[in-house]
Amino acid sequence: MRTRFTEAFGVEHPIVQGGMMWVGRAELVAAVANAGALGFTTALTQPTPEDLVREIARTRELTDKPFGVNLTILPSITPPPYAEYRQAIIESGVKIVETAGSNPVDHLPFFKDAGIKVIHKCTSVRHAVKAERVGVDAVSIDGFECAGHPGEDDVPGLVLIPAATRKLRIPVIASGGIADARGLVAALALGADGVNMGTRFMCTVESPVAHAVKEQIVANSELDTKLIFRTLHNTARVAANAVSAEVVEIESRGAEFKDIQHLVAGARGRKVFEEGDIDAGIWTAGQCQGLIDDIPTVAELVERMVTEAESIIAGRLTSFLDPAAVQA
Repeated sequence: MRTRFTEAFGVEHPIVQGGMMWVGRAELVAAVANAGALGFTTALTQPTPEDLVREIARTRELTDKPFGVNLTILPSITPPPYAEYRQAIIESGVKIVETAGSNPVDHLPFFKDAGIKVIHKCTSVRHAVKAERVGVDAVSIDGFECAGHPGEDDVPGLVLIPAATRKLRIPVIASGGIADARGLVAALALGADGVNMGTRFMCTVESPVAHAVKEQIVANSELDTKLIFRTLHNTARVAANAVSAEVVEIESRGAEFKDIQHLVAGARGRKVFEEGDIDAGIWTAGQCQGLIDDIPTVAELVERMVTEAESIIAGRLTSFLDPAAVQA
């Protein structure tokens, strides 16, 4: 399946495994690359820029195909050394970067000078248009169904994707709510050039999260997520569990971040992924978990998606056409 995205980024399939905190590690990223899709190592999962250099090298030992690095840029009282992580990416010879969070404009000149293509993840059309204006090579547009931060506009993918593609000239990757071939075909029909999946790739054999987490994703339905930080105007979609329910309850009574900080600490979420204690903290999951009912290898997942997508396009969709019109 050839699209503007596959042509521009040198991958076989229009499928992306975006950066995920604690999840975007060498084994998963390499498996995605070897399957012909585009995987992203998550820079800030690594404790230091030096650790990131080693993780990139470890990924290269597992694949000789293209992969990228995610650099999420967020406001913080004590921000990570973003410039040092950026330099680690450049010096490691990575040629594709996914940025997310704040405007990447301060980092783009460095990446561009190094010949690096940049995909910026956005949650609104206005931010996507601005990202194109400052010089990114593609945009990943995140619908309200997604895991993590969907923004504050609450626009689902069915509207957000075509709203973005009609405004942008650069390739658009559809993100949020996509877990199978039907989502891939729908995204292409809406004007996107590929799809980004997080929750679906998290629930694969090569994903580094605990097996209990993967089993919970399979067991969950599309209703088993919670929106937290709504009252703080920093909405995040996470899996429904005891901790996220407590956060929502505290917020409903009026809360400042300090009132829930102990519940949402990143170390607690990491414990979920590493130890499989589902209620140890909050952990991200999208509504698409209601479409996930198995734990395949990455290769099986990608092959299945592409094969079924081709079948849907050539079979089900073509069947709606008037045979006389097709012959003409």
